[in-house]
Amino acid sequence: MTSSKIVLDAIVAQGMLPLYFNADETVSVEILRALYKANVKAVEYTNRGEAALSNFKTLVAIRNAEMPGLLLGIGTIKNLAQASDYLEAGADFLVSPGYIPEVAAYCVSHDIFFGPGCMTPTDIIAAENAGIKFIKLFPGNLLGPEFMSSIKEIFPKLVFMPTGGVDTTKESIEAWFKAGVSAVGMGSKLVSKKLMEARDYAAIEQSAADVLSLIKSIRS
Repeated sequence: MTSSKIVLDAIVAQGMLPLYFNADETVSVEILRALYKANVKAVEYTNRGEAALSNFKTLVAIRNAEMPGLLLGIGTIKNLAQASDYLEAGADFLVSPGYIPEVAAYCVSHDIFFGPGCMTPTDIIAAENAGIKFIKLFPGNLLGPEFMSSIKEIFPKLVFMPTGGVDTTKESIEAWFKAGVSAVGMGSKLVSKKLMEARDYAAIEQSAADVLSLIKSIRS
Protein backbone atom coordinates (compact mmCIF):
# COMPACT_ATOMS: atom_id res chain seq x y z
CA MET A 1 0.00 0.00 0.00
CA THR A 2 1.28 3.47 -0.94
CA SER A 3 1.41 5.89 1.99
CA SER A 4 -0.73 9.02 1.87
CA LYS A 5 2.37 11.23 2.10
CA ILE A 6 3.96 9.66 -0.99
CA VAL A 7 0.77 10.35 -3.00
CA LEU A 8 0.39 13.88 -1.61
CA ASP A 9 4.00 14.72 -2.42
CA ALA A 10 3.70 13.29 -5.94
CA ILE A 11 0.56 15.29 -6.78
CA VAL A 12 2.01 18.50 -5.37
CA ALA A 13 5.33 17.97 -7.20
CA GLN A 14 3.46 17.34 -10.44
CA GLY A 15 1.18 20.33 -9.89
CA MET A 16 -1.77 18.68 -11.59
CA LEU A 17 -3.82 15.50 -11.48
CA PRO A 18 -5.16 14.24 -14.82
CA LEU A 19 -8.47 12.40 -14.55
CA TYR A 20 -10.48 10.49 -17.11
CA PHE A 21 -12.82 7.60 -17.84
CA ASN A 22 -13.53 5.71 -21.03
CA ALA A 23 -15.82 2.70 -21.27
CA ASP A 24 -13.45 1.08 -23.78
CA GLU A 25 -10.68 -0.83 -22.03
CA THR A 26 -8.17 -0.38 -24.87
CA VAL A 27 -8.77 3.37 -25.07
CA SER A 28 -8.37 3.62 -21.28
CA VAL A 29 -5.03 1.81 -21.48
CA GLU A 30 -3.71 3.90 -24.38
CA ILE A 31 -4.62 7.14 -22.61
CA LEU A 32 -2.72 5.97 -19.54
CA ARG A 33 0.30 5.18 -21.73
CA ALA A 34 0.08 8.63 -23.35
CA LEU A 35 -0.01 10.38 -19.96
CA TYR A 36 2.92 8.31 -18.73
CA LYS A 37 4.95 9.19 -21.85
CA ALA A 38 4.27 12.86 -21.01
CA ASN A 39 6.02 12.23 -17.66
CA VAL A 40 2.84 12.20 -15.58
CA LYS A 41 3.50 10.33 -12.31
CA ALA A 42 -0.01 10.34 -10.76
CA VAL A 43 -3.29 9.68 -12.59
CA GLU A 44 -6.90 9.46 -11.45
CA TYR A 45 -9.22 7.09 -13.30
CA THR A 46 -12.86 7.79 -12.53
CA ASN A 47 -15.52 5.36 -11.34
CA ARG A 48 -18.15 6.52 -13.80
CA GLY A 49 -19.45 3.55 -15.72
CA GLU A 50 -20.26 -0.15 -15.61
CA ALA A 51 -16.82 -1.02 -17.00
CA ALA A 52 -14.87 1.15 -14.54
CA LEU A 53 -13.75 -1.53 -12.06
CA SER A 54 -12.87 -4.06 -14.75
CA ASN A 55 -10.97 -1.42 -16.72
CA PHE A 56 -9.19 -0.27 -13.58
CA LYS A 57 -7.92 -3.78 -12.83
CA THR A 58 -6.48 -3.91 -16.37
CA LEU A 59 -4.88 -0.48 -15.92
CA VAL A 60 -3.22 -1.64 -12.68
CA ALA A 61 -1.84 -4.75 -14.44
CA ILE A 62 -0.48 -2.67 -17.35
CA ARG A 63 0.96 -0.10 -14.94
CA ASN A 64 2.70 -2.86 -12.96
CA ALA A 65 4.19 -4.32 -16.15
CA GLU A 66 5.14 -1.16 -18.02
CA MET A 67 5.02 2.01 -15.94
CA PRO A 68 7.36 2.06 -12.93
CA GLY A 69 6.79 4.97 -10.57
CA LEU A 70 3.24 5.72 -11.72
CA LEU A 71 0.63 6.20 -8.98
CA LEU A 72 -2.84 5.17 -10.11
CA GLY A 73 -5.86 6.30 -8.15
CA ILE A 74 -9.61 6.14 -8.49
CA GLY A 75 -12.07 9.03 -8.43
CA THR A 76 -15.85 9.43 -8.04
CA ILE A 77 -15.87 7.24 -4.94
CA LYS A 78 -19.17 7.67 -3.10
CA ASN A 79 -19.13 5.05 -0.34
CA LEU A 80 -16.90 2.68 1.62
CA ALA A 81 -17.92 -0.37 -0.45
CA GLN A 82 -16.62 1.28 -3.64
CA ALA A 83 -13.46 2.37 -1.82
CA SER A 84 -12.84 -1.21 -0.65
CA ASP A 85 -13.38 -2.66 -4.13
CA TYR A 86 -10.85 -0.32 -5.70
CA LEU A 87 -8.29 -0.62 -2.92
CA GLU A 88 -8.50 -4.38 -3.35
CA ALA A 89 -8.00 -3.86 -7.11
CA GLY A 90 -4.76 -1.96 -6.40
CA ALA A 91 -5.70 1.73 -6.19
CA ASP A 92 -2.91 3.88 -4.75
CA PHE A 93 -5.31 6.62 -3.69
CA LEU A 94 -8.98 7.64 -3.56
CA VAL A 95 -10.72 10.83 -4.68
CA SER A 96 -14.36 11.74 -4.20
CA PRO A 97 -16.78 14.46 -5.37
CA GLY A 98 -17.80 14.96 -1.72
CA TYR A 99 -16.70 14.43 1.86
CA ILE A 100 -17.58 10.91 3.08
CA PRO A 101 -16.92 10.49 6.83
CA GLU A 102 -16.61 6.68 6.80
CA VAL A 103 -14.17 6.71 3.87
CA ALA A 104 -12.15 9.47 5.53
CA ALA A 105 -11.99 7.52 8.80
CA TYR A 106 -10.91 4.33 7.05
CA CYS A 107 -8.25 6.06 4.96
CA VAL A 108 -6.79 8.07 7.83
CA SER A 109 -6.55 4.97 10.05
CA HIS A 110 -4.85 2.98 7.26
CA ASP A 111 -2.58 5.78 5.94
CA ILE A 112 -4.33 5.84 2.55
CA PHE A 113 -4.57 9.09 0.59
CA PHE A 114 -8.14 10.39 0.31
CA GLY A 115 -8.97 13.63 -1.49
CA PRO A 116 -12.57 14.57 -0.67
CA GLY A 117 -14.47 17.11 -2.75
CA CYS A 118 -15.45 20.12 -0.66
CA MET A 119 -17.50 23.18 -1.59
CA THR A 120 -17.94 25.01 1.72
CA PRO A 121 -15.85 25.89 4.77
CA THR A 122 -18.09 23.48 6.72
CA ASP A 123 -17.04 20.60 4.44
CA ILE A 124 -13.37 21.58 4.71
CA ILE A 125 -13.50 21.84 8.53
CA ALA A 126 -15.15 18.39 8.76
CA ALA A 127 -12.43 16.90 6.55
CA GLU A 128 -9.62 18.63 8.43
CA ASN A 129 -10.99 17.50 11.80
CA ALA A 130 -11.07 13.92 10.48
CA GLY A 131 -7.35 14.10 9.71
CA ILE A 132 -7.52 14.79 5.97
CA LYS A 133 -4.64 16.87 4.59
CA PHE A 134 -5.67 17.32 0.94
CA ILE A 135 -8.86 19.03 -0.22
CA LYS A 136 -10.32 18.87 -3.70
CA LEU A 137 -12.25 22.09 -4.34
CA PHE A 138 -15.26 20.94 -6.35
CA PRO A 139 -16.79 22.09 -8.59
CA GLY A 140 -13.92 24.48 -9.30
CA ASN A 141 -15.77 26.31 -12.07
CA LEU A 142 -18.47 27.43 -9.59
CA LEU A 143 -16.09 28.27 -6.73
CA GLY A 144 -13.36 30.06 -8.69
CA PRO A 145 -9.91 31.27 -7.58
CA GLU A 146 -11.53 34.02 -5.48
CA PHE A 147 -13.01 31.40 -3.17
CA MET A 148 -9.57 29.87 -2.69
CA SER A 149 -8.02 33.27 -1.96
CA SER A 150 -10.62 34.05 0.69
CA ILE A 151 -10.31 30.76 2.62
CA LYS A 152 -6.58 30.06 2.29
CA GLU A 153 -5.57 31.77 5.56
CA ILE A 154 -8.19 29.87 7.55
CA PHE A 155 -6.66 26.52 6.55
CA PRO A 156 -2.86 27.03 6.50
CA LYS A 157 -2.07 23.32 7.01
CA LEU A 158 -4.21 21.99 4.17
CA VAL A 159 -3.29 21.37 0.54
CA PHE A 160 -5.87 22.41 -2.04
CA MET A 161 -6.62 21.33 -5.62
CA PRO A 162 -9.55 22.59 -7.72
CA THR A 163 -11.24 20.16 -10.12
CA GLY A 164 -13.84 21.17 -12.69
CA GLY A 165 -13.48 24.01 -15.15
CA VAL A 166 -9.70 24.39 -14.91
CA ASP A 167 -8.59 25.15 -18.45
CA THR A 168 -5.24 24.29 -20.06
CA THR A 169 -4.46 28.00 -20.57
CA LYS A 170 -1.82 29.98 -18.67
CA GLU A 171 -4.50 32.43 -17.47
CA SER A 172 -6.68 29.73 -15.92
CA ILE A 173 -3.90 27.73 -14.27
CA GLU A 174 -1.94 30.77 -13.08
CA ALA A 175 -5.04 32.32 -11.46
CA TRP A 176 -5.51 29.19 -9.33
CA PHE A 177 -1.86 28.93 -8.29
CA LYS A 178 -1.76 32.64 -7.41
CA ALA A 179 -4.86 32.06 -5.25
CA GLY A 180 -2.96 29.44 -3.25
CA VAL A 181 -3.64 25.96 -4.65
CA SER A 182 -0.85 23.36 -4.83
CA ALA A 183 -2.18 21.49 -7.87
CA VAL A 184 -5.03 21.52 -10.37
CA GLY A 185 -7.30 18.60 -11.28
CA MET A 186 -7.77 18.36 -15.04
CA GLY A 187 -10.39 16.21 -16.73
CA SER A 188 -12.18 16.96 -20.00
CA LYS A 189 -10.14 20.09 -20.70
CA LEU A 190 -7.02 17.88 -20.85
CA VAL A 191 -8.29 14.46 -21.95
CA SER A 192 -11.17 15.70 -24.06
CA LYS A 193 -14.04 13.66 -25.41
CA LYS A 194 -13.00 14.74 -28.92
CA LEU A 195 -9.44 13.41 -28.52
CA MET A 196 -10.71 10.17 -26.96
CA GLU A 197 -13.17 9.61 -29.81
CA ALA A 198 -10.43 10.31 -32.38
CA ARG A 199 -8.05 7.96 -30.51
CA ASP A 200 -5.54 10.80 -30.77
CA TYR A 201 -3.17 9.62 -28.06
CA ALA A 202 -0.26 11.70 -29.38
CA ALA A 203 -2.34 14.86 -28.86
CA ILE A 204 -3.24 13.77 -25.32
CA GLU A 205 0.44 13.18 -24.59
CA GLN A 206 1.38 16.58 -26.01
CA SER A 207 -1.40 18.34 -24.09
CA ALA A 208 -0.28 16.78 -20.80
CA ALA A 209 3.38 17.62 -21.46
CA ASP A 210 2.41 21.22 -22.29
CA VAL A 211 0.44 21.61 -19.05
CA LEU A 212 3.29 20.17 -16.96
CA SER A 213 5.70 22.59 -18.63
CA LEU A 214 3.29 25.50 -18.10
CA ILE A 215 2.92 24.71 -14.39
CA LYS A 216 6.70 24.55 -14.02
CA SER A 217 7.07 27.98 -15.63
CA ILE A 218 4.26 29.49 -13.49
CA ARG A 219 5.92 28.20 -10.32
CA SER A 220 9.36 29.51 -11.24
